[in-house]
Amino acid sequence: MIGPIRAPCDESLIRSAAFAAPGCASSARPWVLAATIIASSMVFIDSSVVSVALPSIQANLDAPVSQAQWIVNAYALTLGTLILIGGAAGDRFGRRRVCIAGLLLFTTASVWCGLALTSSMLVAARAVQGVGGALLVPSSLAIISATFPQRERGRAIGTWAAASALTTALGPVVGGWLVDTLSWRAIFFINVPLAVIALLLAVRWVPESRDEAARGVDWSGGALAVVGLGLLAYGLTAASSAGWAQASVLGSLGGSCLVLALLVRWEARAAQPMLPLSLFRSATFSGANVITLLLYFALAGEVFFLPFYLIDIQGYSATGAGAAFLPFSLIVAALSRWAGGLNDRYGARALLVAGSLVVALGTALFAFPTQGGHYWSSVLPGMTLWGFGMALSVAPLTTTVMSSAGDRYAGAASGINNATARIAGMLAVALLGVVAVGVFRIALDQRLERLQIPVSIRQALQPEVQKLAQARVPPGVDSAARQALRRALDDSFVYSFRVATLIAAAAALLSALCAWLTIDRRSR
Repeated sequence: MIGPIRAPCDESLIRSAAFAAPGCASSARPWVLAATIIASSMVFIDSSVVSVALPSIQANLDAPVSQAQWIVNAYALTLGTLILIGGAAGDRFGRRRVCIAGLLLFTTASVWCGLALTSSMLVAARAVQGVGGALLVPSSLAIISATFPQRERGRAIGTWAAASALTTALGPVVGGWLVDTLSWRAIFFINVPLAVIALLLAVRWVPESRDEAARGVDWSGGALAVVGLGLLAYGLTAASSAGWAQASVLGSLGGSCLVLALLVRWEARAAQPMLPLSLFRSATFSGANVITLLLYFALAGEVFFLPFYLIDIQGYSATGAGAAFLPFSLIVAALSRWAGGLNDRYGARALLVAGSLVVALGTALFAFPTQGGHYWSSVLPGMTLWGFGMALSVAPLTTTVMSSAGDRYAGAASGINNATARIAGMLAVALLGVVAVGVFRIALDQRLERLQIPVSIRQALQPEVQKLAQARVPPGVDSAARQALRRALDDSFVYSFRVATLIAAAAALLSALCAWLTIDRRSR
């Protein structure tokens, strides 16, 4: 899944870096920058590259859609909930040490992903990958802030952000090519040589730094966040196969509410909370995070389902499906600086309302696909509107979050907003997956009824419902009936894809309404 579409730079480390840079020769700084770029880019690539590999992974491991959801969500869960902990751990124990630990953990998990024999093994490995990523990203950026003097820091962080954005954009294309030419396993093994290079550079050139004022790490808060959101994602995902009335589903959702309530209670009393609750007293800060939740819910939900539609219905290769997203990423990269200037001139409210509306329109365009439709007419218009809408939204959203928090809580505010975007993606994949499977089942039953398919074949098709686009016609069916059943399966998936897409578009519309209601019209 594509991660937060922004220059993946934690502004907190620019604005609240109150530590002195350790001694570091100017000749070493390019190597330090190279090490941090490679290390963090691995995390961003693995956020985006899996989306185009999912159809191949699901077919190879014979996994239901719930497992495909967890392959995405396990990574998003641990990365999103622990990224604040990763930053605090670097400040407390040393950023170089935490970065190297993150590299080792992320690389080990990547090899585990590549060797996974079952979808459950892959899900577990992806969760460990997310933990490694949560250590890597904040420590990489903090190393830059600690190593480069003030006059060079902005340019260094800009280079880091540009390189990270570029690798995020190219990830689906390169990943698709690896899937087509080698195997889906190659998208994980490619991390090994990158990690070796980053490790050698880090050991040789990166100086150690820490925040001497750091007093502790909110491990309990991080654990409660992982458990609470993990139970929520599990309950939503399990509902697609077990039904909402099952004890496992109700128990997971109820347990999630209890654990998340405990998290709020803990954060209100913790000496060093990872979530300073006082931030949410600001209507602007709270509103900006709700906008982030809704906007990235829309994007992530569509990014999860669109590759299945392109590959399994339209016949795209994995490389072609990855390349389909390039206009979106390139437009965001090209226009975000321009949108930042508009924010200074017109304020965040107008841009966030306009950007969200454009994203909603672009998403809605994907809801009316035609089998065999050309990329230029059926995909590119939506991608273009996505890019333009997010370009209008990213800079005002980030600026609003940071300005509403103030310098004292800049680090926490930036981390919370980044985590919100990733958690939004996790919730989108879980919730829209439930909707898609339910709609697919109803649509398929209606089509099979009209085709007067025998009961024995209909029963054989029931397990295939959980696979959505990867559903296959049972063996032993004659060629005429097989063709009709294949068409029924494809049409049912397209219908479920359309419903999920319209829900995603509605979420983007709600983000526009939230921006209108909560963002101060005078904010710049």
